[in-house]
Amino acid sequence: MSDAVSRPDLPDHLSGNPRSPNYIEEIFEHEIGIRLNGKDYTNVEEYCISEGWVKVPSPKALDRKGQPILIKLKGKVEAFYK
Repeated sequence: MSDAVSRPDLPDHLSGNPRSPNYIEEIFEHEIGIRLNGKDYTNVEEYCISEGWVKVPSPKALDRKGQPILIKLKGKVEAFYK
C-alpha cells in the first residue's frame, strides 16, 4: 500500500497572503519550497514563475498598516513540494 498523498499542482503565481486573489488554501496544507537562482528561500510571500520574481518581506520596514514591505527579487524561480 502506498502512502502517497494527492497534492494539487503548484500554480504559476501564488501568494501566501489570505487577502490576495492568488492565495490557494489547499496548496498550503503541504510544505512548499521556493528556489531563486539556485538558492532556497524560506521567507517568500509571493512568487511568479513565468515572470521570474519572488517577493520577500523587508527585515525592518513596515507599511502604514503594520505589514512588512515586500521586496521583489528577480531570477529563475522554481517551486516544489518538500
